[in-house]
Amino acid sequence: MCGRYAVTTDPAKLAAEIDAINEVPVPLDPGSGSSAARVEDSSSAESAPVSRPAGVPGSNYNVAPTTTVMTVVKRHDPDDPDDDPALRIRAMRWGLVPAWAKEVGKGPLLFNARAETAAQKSSFRTSVKSRRCLVPMDGWYEWKKGPPDSKGKPTKVPFFMSPHDGTRLFMAGLWSVWRPKDAPRDAPPLLSCSILTTDAVGHLRDVHDRMPLIMPFDSWDAWLDPDHVAPADLFAPPTDAIADAIDIREVAPLVNRVANNGPELLEPVS
Repeated sequence: MCGRYAVTTDPAKLAAEIDAINEVPVPLDPGSGSSAARVEDSSSAESAPVSRPAGVPGSNYNVAPTTTVMTVVKRHDPDDPDDDPALRIRAMRWGLVPAWAKEVGKGPLLFNARAETAAQKSSFRTSVKSRRCLVPMDGWYEWKKGPPDSKGKPTKVPFFMSPHDGTRLFMAGLWSVWRPKDAPRDAPPLLSCSILTTDAVGHLRDVHDRMPLIMPFDSWDAWLDPDHVAPADLFAPPTDAIADAIDIREVAPLVNRVANNGPELLEPVS
């Protein structure tokens, strides 16, 4: 699974890095991190102004579900739907809210979706067809059962998985557009996403039997294509070569608290 991760860039830098259009706004108040944003999309379901969840995504060493995160999508220009689709950086709530949900916060928190079965699930079926995204990250956290503490209670030991060459990872994700049932026609929708998971590969199985689905660069075009269904092989676990390029290191239990957030969370335990 993938329930916590780290990303150490901001939308503007990421957009420059991958030659994408940055549709994430600068916070109105950098201290509070709150903001309202407006973007346009070619689909009628997405062409209304988009209201961002509380917070604007950026560098974050302890990203948790319901956080506003950066995603990469590929969409047509709303003013020229016949133009070629372009990469766009968008802010979304991590925890997919299906279009048919009655309200946000009710029901399961869909921050992960199993790659093997997402296409058969009502919550993800539509997104699998035409709303696939990438979720950038430096690496992700996972926990293993640890020894009992001084009081005999079980403990969990956190580990951080990241590329040994320091490159960025892009995980396969699904996204959705949601509006309240009785909202006015021009009411801003909520964009939300889920990270796909798959069977862990190679030495990554030593930490957990599941892992986020890494999407290599040469598969981006097919994965993000808004006009065609993604090839079935893109939902398969990553190759051994991709898994071998991931380092595993034990980190301090500071990451266990979402309130802790800083580069020290990534420091290896000596």
